[in-house]
Amino acid sequence: MNVERHPLPWHAPPALPAQPWPKQQPAVSFIVCTRDRLAVLEACIDSIRAACRAHPAFAAELVVVDNGSRDGTAEYLSAAAATSDITLTAVSLARPGLAAARNAGLARARGRVLVFVDDDCRLDGNYLVDLERHYASGDKWLIRGGRVEIGDTRDLPFTIKRCDKREVLTQAVHPGGFVLGCNMTMHREVAALIGPFDERFGAGGALRSAEDTDYLVRAMLAGMAVEYVPDMTIFHHHGRRDREAVDRLHRDYHFGNGALCLKHLGRAPWLLRHFYWAARAALRELAGGPRFDGDLSLSHWPIVLMNLAGAAKFAFLVLARRPPRQARSAQQTTEAGVEVSAP
Repeated sequence: MNVERHPLPWHAPPALPAQPWPKQQPAVSFIVCTRDRLAVLEACIDSIRAACRAHPAFAAELVVVDNGSRDGTAEYLSAAAATSDITLTAVSLARPGLAAARNAGLARARGRVLVFVDDDCRLDGNYLVDLERHYASGDKWLIRGGRVEIGDTRDLPFTIKRCDKREVLTQAVHPGGFVLGCNMTMHREVAALIGPFDERFGAGGALRSAEDTDYLVRAMLAGMAVEYVPDMTIFHHHGRRDREAVDRLHRDYHFGNGALCLKHLGRAPWLLRHFYWAARAALRELAGGPRFDGDLSLSHWPIVLMNLAGAAKFAFLVLARRPPRQARSAQQTTEAGVEVSAP
């Protein structure tokens, strides 16, 4: 098989390839973003290949976005492509950030169904069988996520989703973690309608996390369903085995969620209810109430404090991008003059 390396300039706008599709369009594109994690990336790619071999009738491709790795990832991808039984496209993106990497993957993917898988995850052998069954209904205007299990019993039970029944996201449930970005699928028309990931969010971005949650909220605001199914299983080898590592991630998640709440305040004010409930739970915790996660000893207080900090950071980013008042006034005057003089 071939490997294509596509260096992307930092300003390249994420876009999906234009229709009509060539006859060899794959049914599914797996999009994997990676940075300096060759050890886990190899196992991830091997699991994707194995799942494709188990269901060869469902044609697949693999798009790997190398987000500035310096650990031999580029060389590995070139060598792996020579023996790959599915098309492997390697995208080189020097600009850091998971959201930017996801956008670079979107720009190269050709499949009818797009599957985002993190580089520290491994697919269940029946993944494609489950995926094809769910998408056979023809209902494409939704985002669908699957089950996320712990891949190594030494890792703490965090960033997993083990519900045993199908669920649809409602405003009564916080969207964070409802569908995990390490196992998120959608029809390409959904991605084309929602647009690129917000690159202020996500690991490596200013807001640290929640690029996937932001995508879910935008889907809901566009009138689409967000669905979790208890199969389409992946195994997450996240490697976090001490409480300190989990606590850092816990804080980063809620930093991004605070920014998310402010970003969508006008169109999704229901997100404020979740902040209120977290603040109420934090106060109850002071009076001896339950913690956010008793098994991992995670408190509600980081949720509240990091939500506020994330909202403040988002406000700063918005204000920092606004031109000075005099410049805005001059721009408005110029625009008005052009409008008046137009025939």
